[in-house]
Amino acid sequence: MTHPLHPNITAEVVQALAESGFDGMAQVMQLLLNECMKIERQQALGVGPYQRGEARQGQANGFKPKTVKTRIGALDLAVPQVRGASFYPSALERGSRSEKALCLALAEMYVQGVSTDKVTRITEQLCGCEISSSDVSRATAKLDQEFEKWRTRPLGAIKYLILDARYEKVREAGCVRDCAVLTAIGVDSEGRRSVLGVSVSLSEAEVHWREFLKSLLARGLHGLELIVSDAHAGLREARLACLASVPWQRCQFHLLQNALAHVPKDELKREVIDDLHGVLDAADLLTAQDQLQRVVSKYQKQAPKLAAWMEANVPESLTVLRLPPAHRRRLRTTNMLERLNRELKRRTRVATLFPNTASLLRLVTAVLIETSEEWETGKRYVSFENQAPA
Repeated sequence: MTHPLHPNITAEVVQALAESGFDGMAQVMQLLLNECMKIERQQALGVGPYQRGEARQGQANGFKPKTVKTRIGALDLAVPQVRGASFYPSALERGSRSEKALCLALAEMYVQGVSTDKVTRITEQLCGCEISSSDVSRATAKLDQEFEKWRTRPLGAIKYLILDARYEKVREAGCVRDCAVLTAIGVDSEGRRSVLGVSVSLSEAEVHWREFLKSLLARGLHGLELIVSDAHAGLREARLACLASVPWQRCQFHLLQNALAHVPKDELKREVIDDLHGVLDAADLLTAQDQLQRVVSKYQKQAPKLAAWMEANVPESLTVLRLPPAHRRRLRTTNMLERLNRELKRRTRVATLFPNTASLLRLVTAVLIETSEEWETGKRYVSFENQAPA
């Protein structure tokens, strides 16, 4: 079917395909876009070429050349211009659709762990044309703006807060250093989880954690009923400084790992773990406290240091027993965040060593945005319907 205003479109497209086959798709697309933009300009003006009429909204004013990079090659377009009216072809969009596509391509490559020195070569293969280092830099800057907007977005009421950290190698001032990546996950009153924020820093642990928690509060985080984390010293100090009134659940998985360091004999380790499971898996808080006292008494003579450690530390992992039974399995550990950290590690493994903290932050932010969007549109993590505290 031909277009009523441009009956030559179909014939020219067929001729172009006949002469070059599918290798000439760039030529075909260039032809189609140029003709469609002419049609759109005529519709915007309200009259056809060289016609007069009261419906005219402006004057055709020639064409402006524009090269658009696409995955099928570079398209040399003739963008119609208009005098006396506002007009820009919708097929292009202001700001160049190709640059948006390039941003997405760069983001996806970065998320997939492609090292930065390969980006230019891959984008050349993707777009079918040369991509300069300035193109990559400009696209990266746009990504950083989008990611910063996400990291500083306003927060609201959150019931459960899960915190954890992991480390990546970063080159800083000619030295390779361990860089902490702090991540916060929240569960809201509807039971949906989301990534609240991420921070990357080479600073001391407590200072970094404190600034991270303060930033979450400054963005509107409120309504917390429980914080779940491990017993990292820096995190503990920061939590007490910023959120001392919020109940804390010490990750039970990490607690069991910590307990093994206090068992004096290897042959006792299995028995100790089984005894601790009996405490942590209790039906309610009072039962767990009674069971803990029996376990502490059991090891008082053969492992006094272990007994003292359990008496001081195990109660920190029993806070979850104050929650509705259906929530305990989800909130007794930081395993959800540990799984997310493993996914981050899978994505960062290719890079091995990041050239700077900005590069590391860019990648982890991209992965976390992707994950958070999946969570927010997926199933609820917990349900607050017909739930009463234990």
